[in-house]
Amino acid sequence: MNSKTSHCKIVDCTVRDGGLVNNWDFSVEFVQHLYASLNEAGVDYMEIGYKNSPKLLKGAESAGPWRFLDDNFLKEVIPNKGNTKLSALVDIGRVDENDILPRSESLLDLIRVACYIQDVDKALELVKVFHDRGYETTLNIMALSNVMDNQLLEAFELIAASVVDVVYIVDSYGSLKPNDFSYLVDKFRTHLPNKRLGVHTHNNMQLAFANTLIAAENGVELLDASVYGMGRAAGNCNTELLVADLKNPKYNVRPVLDMIEKYMIPLREKEEWGYIIPYMITGILDEHPRSAMALRDSEDKDKFVEFYDRLTTPEIAHSK
Repeated sequence: MNSKTSHCKIVDCTVRDGGLVNNWDFSVEFVQHLYASLNEAGVDYMEIGYKNSPKLLKGAESAGPWRFLDDNFLKEVIPNKGNTKLSALVDIGRVDENDILPRSESLLDLIRVACYIQDVDKALELVKVFHDRGYETTLNIMALSNVMDNQLLEAFELIAASVVDVVYIVDSYGSLKPNDFSYLVDKFRTHLPNKRLGVHTHNNMQLAFANTLIAAENGVELLDASVYGMGRAAGNCNTELLVADLKNPKYNVRPVLDMIEKYMIPLREKEEWGYIIPYMITGILDEHPRSAMALRDSEDKDKFVEFYDRLTTPEIAHSK
């Protein structure tokens, strides 16, 4: 078994990234069916939410339970864990490390730490805490398209000396193209030869799957995806596409199709995500989709030209 993608592992982020669409309002039944489907499909990890601390977050009381996972709650949701490992994400400044049990007492296997480039030092301190408690760890540097080379090189020195297992290349704005990914993967591999790599893409320009495959074929191991692409704004690379395409006999797309048929299609009737023109516009302009998300929440949601003009005319860019 030695194809270009046989080394890859899939991290399904439907609950965590998809929760940004519906404020983590997933039923327990939805999450249980998703876990069973992913386990049957051979998916390696399921990111079942955030492990942030409610006391450090505004609006925590209105969010669903997947926004700050409780270990006892998790044991009720997943009473019989299969082969699919469980992951959670934390953000710098939003997690109290005392809320994280040792891995031996938790259902979680992997804790991923997300940060912007200026906080890599803080993120690696958290990584060390989680590593010492027995977890697999990743560092996810967000918004890489907005990072200067000199900042990245400085960060690489800290990362190379750290205990982190996997370092993620994250296309937060969905603005990177396949040749950008080839360039970044090459750069990360050159400067971090002792680290495994991961990739997290967004579909603003319909390139999430293509970018993920380019990364995979260049040796990136952990591939983020979500079922039916459900994720913030334009969404992510589709889990079903990776499961169907990666060269590994353990993957089986049929259970993922069952999840889509039973749960994702009805959910997509109520919630919006995926390739939509305002998200394309923020993607081509390499900026955060928050302005496009606000537009889609307004009465002017389909006024694409006006939106484009507003974002590309500097003097009125941020006035309504």
